[in-house]
Amino acid sequence: MHDLYYKGRIHTRVNHIKTGYNTKRTVKLGTEKKPLTLVVCNDERKLEVETQVAANGLYADITVDSSIDEDITELNAILNKPTTTTFDKTPNRNDPCSCGSGNKYKKCCG
Repeated sequence: MHDLYYKGRIHTRVNHIKTGYNTKRTVKLGTEKKPLTLVVCNDERKLEVETQVAANGLYADITVDSSIDEDITELNAILNKPTTTTFDKTPNRNDPCSCGSGNKYKKCCG
């Protein structure tokens, strides 16, 4: 396919491929190349966070600064990933009812 459309318009697909959201990135947050950046208030808390990071096989740069509020949101986001919710399938009209009455669903609980 050539680079120009009818009447000299520039091909837009090339621009779309060169820019946009990169879904196939190789460097993930919490690895050696891109460690987590965490800020804690004291040394005791730093030891607690270091044990959490080590237990989960992550890498982090932990800074102790008592003048700033504690910021471990990156760690919490990785540890508490949301799970997909699944729902039980509702029975069809002519299926037996799930309550155990022996009737059809449409005659009993439907």
